[in-house]
Amino acid sequence: MKMTSRKLPGNLNSRFAGRGPFTRALAVLLVALLATAALPAETQSAGTEKPATPSAPYKAYGTTSAPIKMDVFADYQCPHCREFYDTTLRQVIQFYVADGKVYLVHHDFPLQMHRHSGEAARWANACANVGQFEAAETASYDNQDSWGADGNIGKFIAAAMPASDFKRVQAIMKGSSMPAPQAQGYSADPMTKVDHPCPVDPYIVQDIELGYRLPVPSTPTFVITYKGHAFQPVSYSVSWPILKEFFDNLLRQ
Repeated sequence: MKMTSRKLPGNLNSRFAGRGPFTRALAVLLVALLATAALPAETQSAGTEKPATPSAPYKAYGTTSAPIKMDVFADYQCPHCREFYDTTLRQVIQFYVADGKVYLVHHDFPLQMHRHSGEAARWANACANVGQFEAAETASYDNQDSWGADGNIGKFIAAAMPASDFKRVQAIMKGSSMPAPQAQGYSADPMTKVDHPCPVDPYIVQDIELGYRLPVPSTPTFVITYKGHAFQPVSYSVSWPILKEFFDNLLRQ
């Protein structure tokens, strides 16, 4: 498929007319998603809503009533995921989640190729369990180079929240010295087996299994759903201007 030969509809065509071929290609791909068949119902809904169990970690931003839902599969030690978070997702949260237009849901897909990614996912889930997911996600990405070298992510998590909340997080993490769940690849391969899992491990496994079913070919991968219609997964870091244009195009319909 020669994406650069496709014409963009309406205002998108004029907006990207002067851009380079790669930027236009990304824009065309996103616009093409509007005509893509919906994903299976199981993929659209599984694991994306706030769990009913009180102790289940809530790893999302915004309200479920938002017209657009964005499910993001990410690895906290992945540099591409960090770039996507820094340059795009923060903008989504500030301008579209805050306005009730987007419901943003995080799914863990820690890869075995990243030694400490599973442990980072544990910390994020434990923090989500006490209502501090945003603080944990920000601390994880902002300090990725430091904890990625030695695995000592706890000190950055501690600095990101009140001491009382961190004590609750520590209680959840207590005894989780065994390896954390990690995906061994981008297809339905076995996950790292955990003999003595942390209490939040089942939620990481749940996200990994959901990622296998999509499937997730790389991180980050995201799926956009608009009024119940889920488009095909996108597996690369899309820039904020292009994603914003795509959201605005959906919201105008």
